[in-house]
This record gives sequence, C-alpha cells and structure tokens, in this order.
Amino acid sequence: MIGLGTIINVVLILLGGILGMLFGRRMTERYQDTLMKSQGLCLLFVGIGGAMEQMLQIQDGKLSSGGTIMIVVCFALGSLIGEALNIEYRIEQFGEWLKNKTGNSGDNRFVHAFVTTSLTVCIGAMAVVGSIQDGISGDYSTLALKGTIDLIIVCAMTASLGKGSIFSAIPVGLFQGCITILASFLQPIMTDAALANLSLTGSMLIFCVGVNLVWEKKFKPANMLPTIVLAVIWALV
Repeated sequence: MIGLGTIINVVLILLGGILGMLFGRRMTERYQDTLMKSQGLCLLFVGIGGAMEQMLQIQDGKLSSGGTIMIVVCFALGSLIGEALNIEYRIEQFGEWLKNKTGNSGDNRFVHAFVTTSLTVCIGAMAVVGSIQDGISGDYSTLALKGTIDLIIVCAMTASLGKGSIFSAIPVGLFQGCITILASFLQPIMTDAALANLSLTGSMLIFCVGVNLVWEKKFKPANMLPTIVLAVIWALV
C-alpha cells in the first residue's frame, strides 16, 4: 500500500506523544528542564556526527574535509530566502492556531514544543529516502524505522516540552505524504550527491535545534530550511 510508511510514522509519533504526556505528568518542572537539556545535548551530537560524516573523508591516508563552499553559500542564500519568507513566524502562527483550536490556549510552551519537535523529526535524509521508496515500490521499511526513532524523540520531548510536541505528526504527515506522491518525479533528482548534501545541511540544522534547547533560542532553524533545497540543487548543477 503506497503511503503506508507515512501512516506508520505518524501513528508512532502520536504514540510517543501519548507516552510522553503520561510520563511528563509525573515529573516536576526541575526534572522536565533536565530532560529538555539532555535532549538538546543529544541533538547537538547527532547534528555534529551527521555533519562530520559527510564532510570528513580519508584520502591517501590523510583526513580531509569537503563541502565547505557548498554549506557557506547555501546557508547564506538559504537563510536570506527563509528570512524574507519568514518561515519560522509562519510555522509559529500555525502553532498558535493549533493551540487555540485544540483548547490549549493557556499552554505557554505549546508553540515552542510544536516548532522544535516538528523541525527535529522532519529534517533528515531518512524522511526523503523513505518517502520515495514508499511512493515508488510501497517499501515502508525506512519510514517504519524512522517512526520508531521518532517515537522515542517525541516521547522525550513531550515529557519535557509539553503536549505541543504531539502535533509534530501534522507536518511529518504533510511533508512525507507530499514526497510520497511526487516520488516518481523526485527519484532521479535525489542522487547520492544530493542526498549527501541534504544529510549534511539537515544535520547542521538539527545542531541548531539542539543549541536552542540547551541555551534558549539562539537560531531560527526554520528560516534556514531553504538551505536544504539549495544544497540539493547544488549537487545537480
């Protein structure tokens, strides 16, 4: 069944959110803050590890790095485009709408939880590759694995940030669903080089999300999202 991978992923996110709510209710604010910082630390190292994996290579027995010009150019242009479109503000507006429509207007952490968790579970090569596999051959194994990882992430983030994290299932469903539908068009575009660039820039954005969790808001990672698109285009030209 085409699209089953995204459905499984969304269901697992919802399950993780429910478990996180049950767990979070038993924790005081001090414990929630500690858990949030620990998740931020994990995201920092996930981002660093993913970026280094793509940038560092062994050539002639020596360690060398690559992709520097690509990330400098793509992040500069992508951030300017994202700032002009004000993507972060629009996502936050959607979060505010969700907060009011779901009867959570009194939850001051709702929008932050929604935006932070959505960026964490949406960014990454697994979402793109898995959705293409699902759309072309109905192979949902990659998205099922991603869903299992997302379950753990969303569970921890819901426990520390609040119920807004659960609604990250919405952008995941929309993003991966659209890629699944467009899979036949996107498959030839997503070459190995394009996926490597996507993984590199996506890992750097995840690092930014981790920084925001540990040291409050320092970056606007949503406004940097066009960087991923530019990184893929870079690999094709």
